[in-house]
Amino acid sequence: MRMDAQSELLNLKTLWHLMFSRIRGETHAQRLESFYAGQANEYDMFRRRLLHGRDELFASVDVPEQGIWIDFGAGTGENAERLQDQLAKLKQLYLVDLCPSLLDIAQKRIRENFWSNVTAVHADATTFSLPLLRADVVSFSYSLTMIPDWFLAIENALRLLKPGGVIAVVDFYVSRKHPAQGRRRHHWLTRSGWPLWFGNDNVFPNPDHLPFLESHFETVSIAEGTGSVPYLPGVRMPYYRFVGRKSSVDRP
Repeated sequence: MRMDAQSELLNLKTLWHLMFSRIRGETHAQRLESFYAGQANEYDMFRRRLLHGRDELFASVDVPEQGIWIDFGAGTGENAERLQDQLAKLKQLYLVDLCPSLLDIAQKRIRENFWSNVTAVHADATTFSLPLLRADVVSFSYSLTMIPDWFLAIENALRLLKPGGVIAVVDFYVSRKHPAQGRRRHHWLTRSGWPLWFGNDNVFPNPDHLPFLESHFETVSIAEGTGSVPYLPGVRMPYYRFVGRKSSVDRP
């Protein structure tokens, strides 16, 4: 069987899990494991066609020499590869996630690439801490929409960042009915339909991500766009990229 045909079958297997697998669990961590356990090995292949803007986001962030970077909702750790040669500049990259099946892939990726400065951590983005250390960069790559208390995760990122540190976010979203001046306004069907569609998988595109981020960080850059959805020709899903900076004056 040709490799492209094999890839297509694996993508269809992932799609089956997305559409028909029942998510179980009493806690958020249990529900994540229930959702991803059956598709962890094919996760990266399928998401490359669905999760747009990740390459652009990571390329837009200056990697600090001997800096500390925390990637929340890191999953399989694929984002580490997006840093390419810049990864070696970091003192430490923490890949933080609550899903053991995805973190197993991240651990394998770390071993295969001999990354001595990358650590996979099973932890909650809302409570993760680094005693005595502050981060230079915190990123969320299509993870805020899967964190029930996403606002707590952003506030935790703010606490973890050193003054002048950078937050970088890319995710699905829908606009507010009356967005701020300069922001995109989506049709009511977009604003209503996508949250219903993705909500079946506990993914919640939110109109308040960007306003919340803008209220907590000095904006460096914002981009709003749309990306194709696998197996749905002509259908496009809104996503945003946000890069912000923590105030240089540290506040409690």
